[in-house]
Amino acid sequence: MHPNTGPGVGLTPTETAALLLDKIRQGQDYARGKKEKFRRRASVIKMLTLALSAASTILLGLHRWTDLAFALVALVTALAAAEPFFNWRSRWVLMEEAQYRFRRLADDLEYLVASTDPADLARRQLDGVFDRYQAVWEDLSRTWLEQRREAVPSSSA
Repeated sequence: MHPNTGPGVGLTPTETAALLLDKIRQGQDYARGKKEKFRRRASVIKMLTLALSAASTILLGLHRWTDLAFALVALVTALAAAEPFFNWRSRWVLMEEAQYRFRRLADDLEYLVASTDPADLARRQLDGVFDRYQAVWEDLSRTWLEQRREAVPSSSA
């Protein structure tokens, strides 16, 4: 393949802006999907912990059900220990921030294209938007890796 051919080579600034907007929207869709997945998981863990805690407290008051109550307490303990490892809430918030940044970037690009005559739209303006797009992905990846590298807080302190 010739080095000056392929997708994205030789596009006008308007075509480049459209391509960039599509990439930004794909990033936004990715962040939205992950955010919903993490929000759901964080909510399920929190509600399950709450329900099991309440049930075990009630069952402890009923002397015939104490064995079941202690089993539920053990489940609550296991969930509480697993939650910091998966860290669903922090991941949810991370994707919320990424989704916001992609949305803001899309708004800025749409405004730039709408307010600039196509003949005046400069590649350097688009390069600035592209650099910000790359920064969103870079920050997202860096934060994701930092969170995964962190030691899980010990509950026996």
